[in-house]
Amino acid sequence: MPSTKMKKTKKKRSTLTRLPRGENGGIELLLIQSVDHLGKQGEVVEVKNGYANNYLLPQGLATVASDHHKRMVEKHRSKLQAIEQSRLKDLKELGKKIAKQSITIEANANEEGHLYGSVAAPEIVAALKQNDITLTNDQIRLEGVLKELGLYTVKVHLHQDIEPELKVWVVPTVDPDAA
Repeated sequence: MPSTKMKKTKKKRSTLTRLPRGENGGIELLLIQSVDHLGKQGEVVEVKNGYANNYLLPQGLATVASDHHKRMVEKHRSKLQAIEQSRLKDLKELGKKIAKQSITIEANANEEGHLYGSVAAPEIVAALKQNDITLTNDQIRLEGVLKELGLYTVKVHLHQDIEPELKVWVVPTVDPDAA
């Protein structure tokens, strides 16, 4: 009986480089931008593997904490601080602009003022976009969806130190046939 030899295929190793581990077993990263509840720009932080690979690195908020990157940050620290100050100044101006805003959102409601649906962050973001203010849904801090007609004060999270309040009017939809 002839012997058949099976070819062994070598498994290719992943070409991903290993991220440096910190003292507690997490990943050491150097923050490119300040991240709320984590650290300021230029700090070396230790985070869990998933947070590093799924959020910080793809969003460009952090990079690998190599000696080279640390030296570059030290060398350019004054430039980075100037950029951060400029960014904060722009965010403060945007915060003042938002605080002056009062947006109106029309929604279907019954006679008692209860909405048939609800008003949430996407509707508020869309209303602000009509006023040339572009935000994301996660920047709108609601304590729950708005389910009744009325005036609401909504916090807008721009930075850990900048949270202006926005006035949101929820009014009933005007029926064009009623006139």
